[in-house]
Amino acid sequence: MTITGTHINYFLVCQRKLWLFSHSIQMEHTNDAVEEGKLIHETAYPQRASKYEEIQVEGVKIDYYDTKKKQIHEIKKSSKLREAHLWQLKYYLYVLEKNGIEVQSGLLEYPTERQTEEVWLSEVDREIIKGYLVEIQDIIQNEKVPDLIHHSRCKKCSYYDFCYINEKEK
Repeated sequence: MTITGTHINYFLVCQRKLWLFSHSIQMEHTNDAVEEGKLIHETAYPQRASKYEEIQVEGVKIDYYDTKKKQIHEIKKSSKLREAHLWQLKYYLYVLEKNGIEVQSGLLEYPTERQTEEVWLSEVDREIIKGYLVEIQDIIQNEKVPDLIHHSRCKKCSYYDFCYINEKEK
């Protein structure tokens, strides 16, 4: 199985979500927040479509690649899951580098919060990503879905109804 940036993101947010997504149980289409994120992505920087290239390598789709600066851009709705976004972007840098595509850095952008952060890939990051890839494969290959994490962010997750259908109200 090809590991994508979504796998990295879900691994860091919720391993149950990662397992479900990897087993073709995809609920994102039912979530208004996902739709809002797509709308922000499409409208926040309208000039980019003509200015930057879209590239796809090993199942990783980079929406904006600045060929002059050798920089990729990742747009997110909110910084609430910043750590997962950061590693998703680092994974993109890792995959591009591994495939011989010159890339200097990435920009993690939160247009609604007016925040931008430049991200680089270090040797330590490369080793961490290799570890994540092993752990992700282990989770995906496991026959049993991981346990619920019971986190406050679960209520906004597109998998909420799926995960909590048999849970009793407390």
